[in-house]
Amino acid sequence: MLPESLILSALIFVIGTMGVIVRRNVIIMFLCIELQLNAVNLTFVSLSRYLGIDGQVFVFFVMTVAAAEAAVGLAIIISIFRHYGSVDVDNFRMLKW
Repeated sequence: MLPESLILSALIFVIGTMGVIVRRNVIIMFLCIELQLNAVNLTFVSLSRYLGIDGQVFVFFVMTVAAAEAAVGLAIIISIFRHYGSVDVDNFRMLKW
């Protein structure tokens, strides 16, 4: 039987995925991506009980990536808001060819 933490992790990941797909505000999408990363961290920690300490070590790498993503992502969001006055995805198309 699956531990309750894996079920919770799957639920958090699905909520994050639906938030990225449904919402059009960049900040909300950004927070939903953070939810997904935290769900993955919860999975690694809960599986490390059965598979060894490697999952907990990998959590530190995921947290490092999340911190870098937060710093760079927020800087980009602030720059877009200053240029366009909005952070709605439909209002800007900077990354399209």
